[in-house]
Amino acid sequence: MKKTIIGSVFMLSGVIITISIIIAGASYASSITSWSGSKLWYIIFGAQRYGNEAVQSLYLGVPFIIGIILSIIGLVILYKEYYNKED
Repeated sequence: MKKTIIGSVFMLSGVIITISIIIAGASYASSITSWSGSKLWYIIFGAQRYGNEAVQSLYLGVPFIIGIILSIIGLVILYKEYYNKED
């Protein structure tokens, strides 16, 4: 039971982090004027600056990746807990 709660907390916290970053990027997307590649991924991860170009990225790539990793760890814990036949 403990592992189920721990896995659920990891997965839920990772999903909340990831979805909140995507929502923040989507709401900020309408205010940027220049980007390279996909607009949403440019806002989240950023890109190189060229000359005096204004920085219009949120640079939230590291927390986004941490949220995805937490979600995957939570799913692995839940998978192992539910499909463990030793009990």
